[in-house]
Amino acid sequence: MRLSQFFLPTLKETPAEAQIASHRLMLRAGMIRQQSAGIYAWLPLGLRVLNKVEAIVREEQNRAGVVELLMPTIQSADLWRESGRYDDYGKEMLRITDRHERELLFGPTNEEMITDIVRSFVKSYKQMPLNLYHIQWKFRDEVRPRFGVMRGREFLMKDAYSFDLDEASARVSYNKQFLAYLRTYARLGLKAIPMKADTGPIGGDLSHEFIILAETGESQVFCDKDWLELDVLDKAPKSPEELQSFVDWATGFYAATEEKHDEAACPVPADRLHSARGIEVGHIFYFGEKYSAPMNATVTQADGSVATLHMGSYGVGVSRLLGAIIEASHDDAGIIWPDAVAPYHVGIITMKAGDAASDAKAMEVYDALTAKGFDVLYDDRDERAGVKFADMDLIGLPWQIIIGPRGLEKGVIEVKNRRTGQRDELSVADALARVGA
Repeated sequence: MRLSQFFLPTLKETPAEAQIASHRLMLRAGMIRQQSAGIYAWLPLGLRVLNKVEAIVREEQNRAGVVELLMPTIQSADLWRESGRYDDYGKEMLRITDRHERELLFGPTNEEMITDIVRSFVKSYKQMPLNLYHIQWKFRDEVRPRFGVMRGREFLMKDAYSFDLDEASARVSYNKQFLAYLRTYARLGLKAIPMKADTGPIGGDLSHEFIILAETGESQVFCDKDWLELDVLDKAPKSPEELQSFVDWATGFYAATEEKHDEAACPVPADRLHSARGIEVGHIFYFGEKYSAPMNATVTQADGSVATLHMGSYGVGVSRLLGAIIEASHDDAGIIWPDAVAPYHVGIITMKAGDAASDAKAMEVYDALTAKGFDVLYDDRDERAGVKFADMDLIGLPWQIIIGPRGLEKGVIEVKNRRTGQRDELSVADALARVGA
């Protein structure tokens, strides 16, 4: 992609309404534009990252054996009355009446609808267990939407739902999601710590939230420093016993939110206790028959008896993850994207616009990188080099390749690593090798 043909409306000044780093940088980098309070248009650069985050979330759900479907955003109020949540949910739910005076709502979550779908088609124990998910835009009418995509009203969410015959098998489904979540965050370049959590309006008595550490986090959290050194991607539990052992191991390290932390009862010595601000990036719940019982979601068992299904739900704010990644990975110059979700892997800058030799070498490098499957953004604009450098640092691509007449006279081009700031003059072949081509 040539930057001269791309839509990248970067800003030099920080908008007054942006209070935290991710909001400031997403606006300045031309990733989003606010259309109304807590509702954003996703511009091309932001959408590229959003799609990459979504792809990783989807891959890990599929890997865990969860089956994708897509439910509508508009739901019937009658379903929510069946579960008893319609009047309890509060003003965060956007209630709608259509032209026929039918009561509808813009879904903030989908426990009722997925239960209705499953009870309509699943009648036998032979169809168990069942795990379904979708990735869908949702709406919650926050009283004070703020912090950009971190607390917006409209957001992209992955929500999954498990259906099992009993609590023991439901725990296996829960554990599969527990592993899938840790793998997802690790692949996104995040260190997410699972912490036992309250279930809130979702219901149930087993729940974990996943929290990443960032200076601008919403609340104080405490954890065993040993957790920060763990690599969950090298774990591959498969059987139910191995899964339970993994969850026991992962939750065996002390971790607690400020509300649950008791300094006097904390089992971790002070020199091993890490305290920091934290951002919630996911939440999983097991809630048994909370929805299946009132909505009559049952199956016939082998002996002819009827069993009420046990359920769990598992949510990840996909759009919120972009803000969380930026909060955890930025500097004064801009965003620093992890390789896995960067909108482009490499940015090419020509120091002197219109210089024939520089332009030709830039296209040679561009073609070599794209031929190997790399996403490349070529800044071919007629702009000063300083402007190009500032914009490239702002949007946070992992690698920059800088090409100019002086370097070409010496037979070298410059490679910059965005995360470390290291710059090296290399031959074209060595430069390509350095960025992984």
